[in-house]
Amino acid sequence: MSGRHTGEQHSHTVEGTDPQLYVGVHDPAVDAGLRPVLLLHGFSSSSKLNWEDTGWVAALLDAGRRVITVDLPGHGRSGAPEDRDSYSPSRIRADLLQVAFDAGVRPLQDGDPSSGLDVVGYSLGSRLAWEFGATQPEIVHRLVLGGPNVADPLAAFDLVAAQDYLADGTPIADESTARLLKMALLLPSNNIFALLSLVEAIKAEPYDPAEAVPHVPVLLVAGDKDERAASLPRLAGLASNAGAMVEQVMLPGRNHTNAITSRAFKQAAITFLAV
Repeated sequence: MSGRHTGEQHSHTVEGTDPQLYVGVHDPAVDAGLRPVLLLHGFSSSSKLNWEDTGWVAALLDAGRRVITVDLPGHGRSGAPEDRDSYSPSRIRADLLQVAFDAGVRPLQDGDPSSGLDVVGYSLGSRLAWEFGATQPEIVHRLVLGGPNVADPLAAFDLVAAQDYLADGTPIADESTARLLKMALLLPSNNIFALLSLVEAIKAEPYDPAEAVPHVPVLLVAGDKDERAASLPRLAGLASNAGAMVEQVMLPGRNHTNAITSRAFKQAAITFLAV
């Protein structure tokens, strides 16, 4: 991997509490003079698993882009705050805005390609990126959303069943809940109780992409074996109706799990953001 990597926990305060987010800042060996790229990972993953191990950070650095990675609360190298508010999507978006400013991101300015921020999100990260782009038009330049959905799968997560399973092994009837919990438990770095707090907070802030639609150019990407691929036309329609330029890429033979490793996905994103 080319470039310099500095991982640090930025100390900033939003609404009076420290979000304990682990932030990685990756600088290219040769800077292309374009705005930084913020990468947002999926549920029960981390910036290392989603972006570093899959070659995304290396590919962006080779393209001369400065990269900012963040581990969501309770994930990877981030802390696990005790207050549930730290896990709400609105609070996470506020923290991401502060992370961007801490990393030196400046508001968009005509004629300055180094101003502003490009955002790439995958799965849950796509939901956060969609809302972040819609609410922060002064800094977000372009969005790349991988494995997006028009509905949040975590909204249907059975919290009581998950808690019963963790307490005494009671089987979980809901297949989606059982699958998500199993996935979360596979990673030792995850704080499972923090992840359940995240689910609870997400349930309290239902996701409706039509409520806040980004007006910036959007690239939508999914594997053709991913059931969420059916969401792409709906999201594309919402963004187009809001005046945004939209592109869609379908990855042959890829599903929701392995689309993130696709070389075609990386190349499409880098090309789309090189403007």
